Amino acid sequence: MPSSICIVTPSFNQGRFIERTIQSVLTQDADGIDYVVMDGGSTDGTIEILKQYSGRVRWVSKPDKGPADAIIQGMAASDAPVAAWLNSDDVYHPGAVAAALAYLNAHPEIDVAYGEAEHIDEHGDFIERYPTEDFDFERLKDRCFISQPASFIRRRAFERAGPLNTAVRQMDYEFWLRLAKAGGSFGRFPAIAAATRLHAQAYSVGQRLRGHAEVNDFTRAILGRTPDKWLFNYGHAVLEKIHYGRDKPGFSLAVSAVSLYAALRWNGRVSKEMLRTIRSWM
Repeated sequence: MPSSICIVTPSFNQGRFIERTIQSVLTQDADGIDYVVMDGGSTDGTIEILKQYSGRVRWVSKPDKGPADAIIQGMAASDAPVAAWLNSDDVYHPGAVAAALAYLNAHPEIDVAYGEAEHIDEHGDFIERYPTEDFDFERLKDRCFISQPASFIRRRAFERAGPLNTAVRQMDYEFWLRLAKAGGSFGRFPAIAAATRLHAQAYSVGQRLRGHAEVNDFTRAILGRTPDKWLFNYGHAVLEKIHYGRDKPGFSLAVSAVSLYAALRWNGRVSKEMLRTIRSWM
């Protein structure tokens, strides 16, 4: 039964947020937390903040190959049977770790326990609930309904599916797909566990189009084809990039054209389901 957990925070120049992240870990009411901050060589005051928590937080500041590499290194520095990572601009809700460990103790068959989550803005104010769902692999292929900061992973999951992919930025969703394909088990617990901070520098906000292209790449690699849902999402992201909104004439036609292009680019063909969807829009 898991009684300890390694939590890793990958960090790079998030000095305005990281102290709140650290505090959200240190105030958890759970025993056996091994907290490691892997900083990539920040120059914005992050190191000064980390020094204030020396003795309570293990931290290292050195160049790395990106967030996934930092997380892998941090997890390797601990032998706790459960691991998690919390980005340097995200936060845990009170009781998150205890709720996750209790769920894993009650469900020894589960590899990944994930809770409810929220989106917050740069000031920490609530935006919306994260669209969490009960686990279904077919549904996961179309939508990432597992919030990464609200997820807690048994070590054996990495033995089953391999380590995080250092070549991608959305390594959580890529890992969920690989683990599910390999037969890993996921369980949802009811506590609101974490909040993801949305701000201009966040990858999911500032690099939206690039992120969708990345998802298309790794879904094709893992699943054999990119699902139509992600191809349509890519179409919307392309139009958003050029500020061509729903109020513009021919929006549906434009989304359809870009999505058809995406289908040919990633899958080499257009599915009958995509054609039916586009026909319903016309």
